[in-house]
Order: sequence, then C-alpha cells, then structure tokens
Amino acid sequence: MTIEAGQPLAGQPTSARQAGPKRPLGGLGRAALGRAGRAALLATGRTPVPDALEPLVQAHRRHHPQADLGLLGRAYRLAEASHRGQKRKSGEPYITHPLAVTMILAQLGAGTTTLVSSLLHDTVEDTELTLAQVGEEFGPEVAYLVDGVTKLEKVDFGAAAEAETFRKMLVATGDDVRVMVIKLADRLHNMRTIRHMRPASQVRIAKVTRDVLIPLAERLGIQVLKAELEDIVFATLHPEEYARARALQAGHEAEPDALLEPFARTLARQLAEAGVTAEVTVRPRHCVSLHRVLLKRAAAPGPDGRPQGPQPADFGRLLVVVEENADCYAVLGELHTCWTPLPGEFKDFVAAPKFNLYQSLHTAVALEGGAVVEVLVRTRRMHEVAQTGVVALGDPRQPGAGGADQGTDELDRTDPARPGWLSRLLEWQQETPDPDAFWSALTADLAGDREITVVTEAGETLQLRAGASCVDAAYLLGEETGHRCIGARVNGRLTSLSTVLQDGDRLAILTEQGDPAAHPSGPAPEWLAHARTPAARLAIERWLADHPALLPVVRTGPSAGQPAPPAHRATERGAAPVAVAGRPGAPVRLARCCTPVPPDQVSGFAIRGGAVAVHRTGCPAGERMRADGRGALEIHWQPDGAPPSGYRATLRAEALNRPRLLADLTAAISGEGVGIVSAEVEPPQELRVRHTYTVELPEPAALAAVMRAMLRVSGVYDVSRPHAPAGGGARPRAGEAEPGAGGGPAGGGGPAGEGGPADGDGPVGGGGPADGPVSGPENGDAPSAPGVRTSWGIHGRSAAFTGH
Repeated sequence: MTIEAGQPLAGQPTSARQAGPKRPLGGLGRAALGRAGRAALLATGRTPVPDALEPLVQAHRRHHPQADLGLLGRAYRLAEASHRGQKRKSGEPYITHPLAVTMILAQLGAGTTTLVSSLLHDTVEDTELTLAQVGEEFGPEVAYLVDGVTKLEKVDFGAAAEAETFRKMLVATGDDVRVMVIKLADRLHNMRTIRHMRPASQVRIAKVTRDVLIPLAERLGIQVLKAELEDIVFATLHPEEYARARALQAGHEAEPDALLEPFARTLARQLAEAGVTAEVTVRPRHCVSLHRVLLKRAAAPGPDGRPQGPQPADFGRLLVVVEENADCYAVLGELHTCWTPLPGEFKDFVAAPKFNLYQSLHTAVALEGGAVVEVLVRTRRMHEVAQTGVVALGDPRQPGAGGADQGTDELDRTDPARPGWLSRLLEWQQETPDPDAFWSALTADLAGDREITVVTEAGETLQLRAGASCVDAAYLLGEETGHRCIGARVNGRLTSLSTVLQDGDRLAILTEQGDPAAHPSGPAPEWLAHARTPAARLAIERWLADHPALLPVVRTGPSAGQPAPPAHRATERGAAPVAVAGRPGAPVRLARCCTPVPPDQVSGFAIRGGAVAVHRTGCPAGERMRADGRGALEIHWQPDGAPPSGYRATLRAEALNRPRLLADLTAAISGEGVGIVSAEVEPPQELRVRHTYTVELPEPAALAAVMRAMLRVSGVYDVSRPHAPAGGGARPRAGEAEPGAGGGPAGGGGPAGEGGPADGDGPVGGGGPADGPVSGPENGDAPSAPGVRTSWGIHGRSAAFTGH
C-alpha cells in the first residue's frame, strides 16, 4: 500500500464542486439515478451516506467490511455543518481537510471510531461545537480522541502553547495511541498543502515536523506516513538537494531497469524451484532514503580515489513476502547459497523485533557484475505492521485487537495502547513543568532514530536509545540505583560509567552499599556529559540542585568519636629503629621512596657523612645503589626502636571516582588514629582515580588497619604501597594482624610529586636533603606487583565492594 506524496487521494473531493453529483449514466436523469441508488441501498439494508464519503467508505470497507457506515455519515454531517462557511488558506472549503485526514486513516486501515474522531477532530477547536456535545452524540471514546488532538489556546498559554499542546497530546497518547495517529495524519495533510503558507511559517512547521512528528511516526511504526513526511520536509527545508534527488529518481524511472527487476525474476524462479511460496517485488526508495545513499556514496571513494556516483542498485531494494516465519529463513538460505552475502549486512529483526514492532530479515548479496543488492524478507503480517505500525494492531480498546490470526506471534506481547518508549517518555515529562525544558528534552529524546537492547546480569531487558551510556542504564533501573551507582561491568569487564552501550551488551551496575544517610553520595556534575536520556539528565540535575556541591575537606586528625593518635616525641623514643651490623651508633635514615615499616625486609647502604640509608628490599633506588657498587649492609629492626615522629608510610588507593571520595578516604584514615602528612589526587582517567597518601603511623601494626579501613570506603577496589619489592617479602593485606614486608603497587610508579632529593636518604623524621651522593629514586621504575585487591559481590542489580 502506498500513499502518493503531494497528490490528492483517489476520489477525494477537494472542493464543493468536485463533491457534487456525478455524471448521469445511460438514459437516467440525476433525480432518477438518485432515487434508484437510494432504493438499492434500502434494499440491501445499507445506510445511505453522503456522496462525499463514497471514496472514504470504499477505502474503509477494504479493511473493515462490517463497519458502521451510519456512524460515519452522522459524523460527516455534523462536521460539515460545523465547518460550513470556513475556508482554508488554499481557498477550499474547510471540510476538505477533515475528509482528507480521514481518508489517510482509512487507507491505513484505522477503525471506525478513529475515522469518526478524525472527521470531528477540528470541530471543538475551530467551531462552536463543544466537547460535551461530541461526547453526548458519539460517546466518551470519541470525545477523548477529539480532545487529545485539540490544540491549547495561545490566549491562555502564550508562547508555551505549542509545547504544552504536545505535552497534552503525549499524555493522551499514553492512554490511547490513536490520539497520535490522528495527529500524524492531520500533519501529513497540512504538509501536503504547506505551499499555501507564508515562507517563514513553512520553515517553522517543517522543523517541528522533522524534530518531533517524524520521530513519533517512526516510533509508532507508521512508515508510509513517515516516508512522505520526510520527503515534504526535505523539499521544504532543502529544495536544491530535493530537486537533485528527484531528478535522479525521474531519470532512473524513465529508463528500463536492467538490474533489480531481472534479479527479482531470477530470485522468484529460484524460490519456486526450492518450493518456497513467495512474492518478490522491487521497492523504490523515496527521496530522503535515496539522498542518504548518495551521501554515503560521496563520502566513500571509489577504486580511482574519487567519490562514487549513484549505482543502479541504489534506487531500490528487493522485498520478498512469504507466508510463514520459517519461510523467511528458507529464503535467506537460498539467497546466501546462490549469491555471495556481504559480511556484516545481515540483520535478524524477526527473532528480535525493533522497538517499533518492525520485523524483517535484512541482507545484501553481490551479483556477478559486482553490484550489491539489498533484500528484505518478511511475512504478510510483518509487512502490514512494517507499513502501518500500531494501526495494524487495531483499536487497542476493542477485544481481539490486532487480529485473531496472529496466534503466538511476537506482537501478542506488545501493548499497542502504550509502547515501552512512550511509557518512559511520560515518566520524565512529569518532572519538567517548564515548557522550554520539556520541549528541549522532548526533541533531544526523539533525536535518536533507533533503540538498543541491553540485558542485565540479573536477566532484565533494558530498552535504551542508541548512544546511551551506563549512566542512562543506571537511572533506567531506578533513580535510587542511579544516584548510588559507582561503576559498571559491561560484558564481564569493569568499565566507566561514561561507556557507550551497544546493542546486545550484558551489563551490571555497581552501586554503593550501606546506609545512604550515613554515607551520603550521589551523581557528580560530570555525569551530565555522559547522560543521553532526558530521564537521567533530569534526575541528575534535580539531585545536584537539592544537594549543593561541598568542597572536600582533608582531615589530618581523628574524626569525631575516634581517639586521638598518641603524641610521639624524640624524648619518648628509645633506641634507633634499626641496628646496623658493624656500625653501632651510626645515624639511620628511613628512605622516603619506599617508606619501610617493620617487619619489611630491608637493606642498608652507606651514604655521605657516615649515615646509613634504609630501603625496602627490591626498592629501585636501593637496587641502583647496589648496581653502583655500594655494598649492602646487614640491617635488623630494633624491637623497641622507633623514629622520633613515628613511621611514615605511603599508601595508594585505586578507586572509581565519585563525589566525596577524598573526604571519605581521609576520614577513614584519620578514624584509625593515623595522621596524614600529605595527599595527592591524580586527574580521573575514564572515571577511575588514584589517591596517594603519606601517613604517620603511631605503631607499625597500624598499617594493616589503615589499609583495611581504606578498602571499606565505597568505590575503592585496590590499596597498595608504592615502590614495592620485586617479589620478596610478605605483602600487607587488609585483614592481617601485621603488615607484610613489601606490599606491591597497583601499577608501579611513586606518588605524584615524589622524586626529589629528599625522597631517598633524608634523616629520620625530617625532610631535608639527602646526605649521600644519590640524588633520590626515579619514580616509575618500581616493578609491578599485585597490591591488596578486592572482590565483587553482586546482589541483584547492584554490587558491593568487599575486601578479601
């Protein structure tokens, strides 16, 4: 079924003269012919209808043979009487507009109730007829549909009238999708006559049609309306490009088809020989579709390096219509057996229908001459739904809507009255009372012309617009889930929240666990750059407005309710922290590059001034000293020794970035009675961040407790000690009573800012320059070794970080 763009519908009256009596037949006069016609109608029991409705009745009876024509006749008479005397900008009587809109709907196969509402759709808006009168005459269902497409008055809403009108239509569509179907048919006829509008009005109406109504037609699956609207908008906004595409179409149509039609005949013979009953036709492309193909050709250089021109196969595609679903795959087998299929061009929308109910097999094969032909394969029912979308499912409020012949078809699980995308759209529109914000969000949401399907690890199916990120998926699972998400796993791999999801991805959203009141968290402002759906953006903006961002405070003391760290003065210390064999009383300096802490395995190296620098075994700085010929001295930790200001240790935390992470980490460290000497935060990379802290330990055993506390902070998945040994010594782990002798880093390299001369051999408790010839270690030379790791504990749709 096709609806010719820009042409009057067959038999449609366009003026009162054309709608008048027809030419007499034979020798009967007009009066005698009228009496004979009425007698024939009465004899057959059919209710007479006005002559202007005859073409509409014929189109309607092709889809609904038992339709109530009396109801249509009453609706037409009321509409004609209400609009009598009104003219359109084209000069035609106004009644020609509702007649044309109703004819479009009749050709689509809409039900009688929809046609009655279409005939009356402008009466409440443009005439003295009231909604109560419509409801009294035709019932509440017709009144609801008429009210749904009635525009709001500019007198009441001003500049916001258009946005609020669309909001009203969408809300009404949420209860009955036929409201939007009538609106689309109404806009199609208005676009057909747009040439009678002022140029400025043409552009404005065309842009609204492009941004809102064409995407809505796509989502409702009404392709015949969408294609014609696209062509008229294209001709209005881009007349030169339209003229070029139309000229190419006309030139191709004027010449015999030497490619597609012969191939269609060959394919039909091949399918007949294989015993597959099928109808093979050539479907020409409409102007916008041809224009898109031409743009792709121009962007792809040919063998000679120049842009390619249009090819014969660009002007159409082959459509194969079969009887059963299994026949679709039989046709596919014949195609791929007899011709060469192109890799990556096969798409199965039969097993996995698109969000707008569309089902077909898509493939492309290469012919002997090198031409590539696209082929669509579908059943008759699929073809009907592909053309008319939700209209093919019937009136949603009628029993058995959609036809009883569907059996166990996939469409049986679809609610035509409320598609899934519409339900999501209605959810976020309630949160945007501002008309401008609603309009911007609506056009942004409709901008994506396709959707993707993502499956959670819990088995839940999520429908998202193409280009959506993990942030969008998190908020689709629920606003609370979105606010508490701290990471994601896509196809089994940890990834950032900014990752763009692809069709068929397997997803897990990792959320912060615990009491939200005790650990307040939420989205960061940076998330807005990754949110593609209005629902996610609105939720993030609302949370940020309710929770003004607070600057993180770095604490260097204990948190409230925690004991203060003990004071450590040189006078309170006993012997030196280590004993050097053969050098009693020698000054000892614990290296800042690897921050040794008992019971780490350590080595000593003599430096200038008779002092001894102590490095962890395997420290790159110590290994360079050894390579320079310095002999390692035997070092032993003193049981009762300690530096004057306590042991310093450098800890590195790898985490998923989130608000208040720095504040929570510093609070966790201070809560263990440990002072923070310095803190470094590197710029986030793909929402992952690295924090490096230098802490002052009251006792060596406090190191393991601090690392455990850091691991308990939500979002932290790795805690390690930089400049780790190459393999010697025990590794400190959260949960052990004492730190090991050389926990490895999570990726090598020292903390940001290290590497100066004081890093290697400064005196214990000080920060002065090195006394030896070594200028300090070079950061980044430490061999990688695993640090303290975490495990993921998945609970439904969220995950908790737990140490082990």
